[in-house]
Amino acid sequence: MFTYFLGICGTAMGNAALLAQAAGHRVEGADSGIYPPMSDVLQNAGITVHDGYCAERLAQLKPDRVVVGNALSRGNPEVEWLLRERSVEMVSLPDLLGREILHQRLPVVITGTHGKTTTATLTAHLLHCARTEPGWLIGGIPLNLPSGAELGEGEPFVIEGDEYDSAFFDKRSKFIHYRPRIAVINNLEFDHADIFRDLADVQRTFSHFLKLIPADGVVLVNGDDSNIAALLPVPWTHLIRVGMDGDNDLQISDFEQDSRGSAFSLRWRGQHWGRCQWQLHGIFNARNAAMAILAAAFAQNRPKFDSDALPGPFPVTALSTFKGVRRRQDRLHHSQALTLLEDFGHHPTAIAEMLKSLRLSYPEHRLVVCFEPRSNSARSSAFAVPFTEALAHADNVYLAPVHRAEALAESERLDTVTMAAQLTARGIPAAAFCDPEDLYQSLLATTQQATIEQPLLVVCFTNGALYGIPPRLAREIKS
Repeated sequence: MFTYFLGICGTAMGNAALLAQAAGHRVEGADSGIYPPMSDVLQNAGITVHDGYCAERLAQLKPDRVVVGNALSRGNPEVEWLLRERSVEMVSLPDLLGREILHQRLPVVITGTHGKTTTATLTAHLLHCARTEPGWLIGGIPLNLPSGAELGEGEPFVIEGDEYDSAFFDKRSKFIHYRPRIAVINNLEFDHADIFRDLADVQRTFSHFLKLIPADGVVLVNGDDSNIAALLPVPWTHLIRVGMDGDNDLQISDFEQDSRGSAFSLRWRGQHWGRCQWQLHGIFNARNAAMAILAAAFAQNRPKFDSDALPGPFPVTALSTFKGVRRRQDRLHHSQALTLLEDFGHHPTAIAEMLKSLRLSYPEHRLVVCFEPRSNSARSSAFAVPFTEALAHADNVYLAPVHRAEALAESERLDTVTMAAQLTARGIPAAAFCDPEDLYQSLLATTQQATIEQPLLVVCFTNGALYGIPPRLAREIKS
């Protein structure tokens, strides 16, 4: 079958194209402004990527099926051709994955407002180490695994379950298509203000997801999260609670962290399972690890859910081999005077938790933060107060230009100038920038103030490229 991907250079779309090719499909695709790293990955795999969208070219190619990414909408010339001609099947990416890959597998679906990529990568890493030959589809670049997508020959298939909509013609959440049998709900907050009205609207789609888990499946939930508790109980399937509180089935305890990483213990229904020491920071990452090791254990060895026996077979120490995901706490430079980190940041709670963790891990450092409002939620005025409160955990704040600001009405757009003024009034020097070059020069000047006596920790939060500033800054610091 000739499958054509519309918007192929997105991380999820590109990795799905690789899976389709591995499954025996002829694969091509198109995107506007072809960009690495995905363009390089596709080229190395021998997949043709067409630059720009052209209805005449699509008509000549005559694919059997077109997969439409959720970034595409009406007005795109190839979308309009598909709707007008109706001669080629048009599907969303989640629909394709559900029908072509997940229906014959054991889907391990990782959901939650944040932490999906790390938790999914951890789960796939553990199953890969256990030689179960899992498949996976990850929205990032894993440092332990050979790629972000693998078809695999074993039964488990690990996939990020995004609550975002599937396509312009299918407004159901992506995870509704994923046929969950082992499911993780790591946290639940209001996000995607362009799709959901409020927290109740987000909870509604997660409740639909829970109803898809069969009686012989299992859902692992954050037992400390009241927003998830509102969706329970789920009497039609098995429920396992994970968290810090002692009432959870799997408890995270004895958490410690410093500049080298963190350590924590896991207790399964009162029994000590083991202790992990690794390079990642934050209690949130300890929870990601606890969810992952439990999901992997259930995927490899179906447990008796009424048993207190350790779910095994994974030793907790197996988590220590995890190197992480690119652009998640990436340390681009480190010296006694200056440390530069790049981190994926699109939600205020995730940013706040990361900053609180880094504050404890680097107590002697002045904490300098650069934030790019890039996701649809981060660009929205609805999140101005939560982002301001999150960034208030820093000592200095630099706000990058709002991505595609012209696409939003002024009343709907995040007002970074006002945010900077509010932070400064609270004693946290902050500045909002319209020009990325001015932002870079200001950050560079700040890094040059670092000394061993007064060290700096500079953290760049973005879910895009931040105009290439983090690697450029690292190169300049090292030169």
